[in-house]
Order: sequence, then structure tokens, then C-alpha cells
Amino acid sequence: MGLLERFEDSLDRLVNGAFARAFKAEVQPVEIASALQREVNDRAAVIDRERTVIPNVFHVELSEHDYRRLAVFKDALQTELSTLVRDYGAEQRYTLLGPVQVNLGQDDELETGIFRVRSEARAEVRSVGGQQVASVDARQPRLEVGGTAYPLVRAVSRLGRGSDTDIRVEDPGASRNHCEIVLGQPPLVRDLDSTNGTYVNGQRISQVELADGTAITIGSTQLVFRSG
Repeated sequence: MGLLERFEDSLDRLVNGAFARAFKAEVQPVEIASALQREVNDRAAVIDRERTVIPNVFHVELSEHDYRRLAVFKDALQTELSTLVRDYGAEQRYTLLGPVQVNLGQDDELETGIFRVRSEARAEVRSVGGQQVASVDARQPRLEVGGTAYPLVRAVSRLGRGSDTDIRVEDPGASRNHCEIVLGQPPLVRDLDSTNGTYVNGQRISQVELADGTAITIGSTQLVFRSG
């Protein structure tokens, strides 16, 4: 049984056959699943001999009518679609930079039966030291990525793809030891001879002072420094 057949079977069991009865002429869940597979293949980027990176965040835009029908099963459908993408990526030996997310949304300009898929490869950023990011004190110096705060608890915090870094950035443009934040007076960011460079407010740097709100870019990942 192929991935799409397993996807349909899983959804059918989940909602006791409701999908088979509910979806006749408009957008079918399996059509979205097929479109996600095509998006993955079309956006696959060869990084090196061992890594082909694919998107991990998908936005599926539906017409008002289709969204209202699918919204009844939205959570279950998003979960199943995310599982489908993850399994397909593993089957093709693709590399995911972070957890797979599939989000269903509404676009009032679309007609019934028409939908659109947008995707991005969003790098996963995590604190290697196990610091609880949910309880960061507002006075604590930190880096913010996509609404999540990563505390800077050491005098020198190293960032990059390596397992020995303090904050790990799973971005194909990041070196194993990419840059470091030095909490001095003033605080600094210092590039560690990275392959693709460290950028601050759009400019490539070797070392530069940090102010509250400074944007640091590693590969395609932007981190915002907060002085606390």
C-alpha cells in the first residue's frame, strides 16, 4: 500500500468514514496530499552528496467553502498530512531541518475546488544545554527566533550546527561552529571563520557590538538579540 492509500485509510478510520461521505466534488484531502508530495519534490535542494533539504513548513490555502468543510476535521487532517510529508521525506532519504508543520488556511480570493500550497524550509533552533526556553526571565540576555526565546546563560555562547554548540541552528547555511555571542560591556557577536559568514542587520561581519533588537543572520535563519 502506497503513502497516499495509507493516508486515505488512516483518515477514514479516524473519522469513521466521514471523509468518504463528505467529500464528493470539492477539494479532496488526497488532492492536498498529492500536492504536498509535488511541492516536496519541486523544492528539494541538494546541499551536498549526503543531504537534500526539503521544506518542513507548509501553508495550504483554501477557498472559503472548502475551508469551512475541511475545518471540521482540521486538526486531524493537519496531523495526518504532516505525518505523510515526514514519511515521504524518510522514504526518499530527504533531510528535514525541523518538525513538519502543515497549516490549513482560508483565502477568500480562491474559488471552490481551487487551493494553493506555499512552503518553506524553516531551520530548527534549540538550546543544547537543555535550558527551559518557556521560563526565560525578561531581564536575561537572550536570542529570539520566531517568538521563542533562547537564554544566553554563559559569558560566551557558541552557535552553529555542531552538537557541541550552546544553541544549535539546523540550517544548511550554518557551519558547525558558526559564531559566538560574548556577553561583555558591550556584548559582541563574533564570526568563527564560518563558510557562509555571519550577518548583522544585513552586513557581513567578523565582529561587531550588539544592541537590543540587533538581527543576526546565519544562513537563512534570523535571530534577534535581546539585552535583557
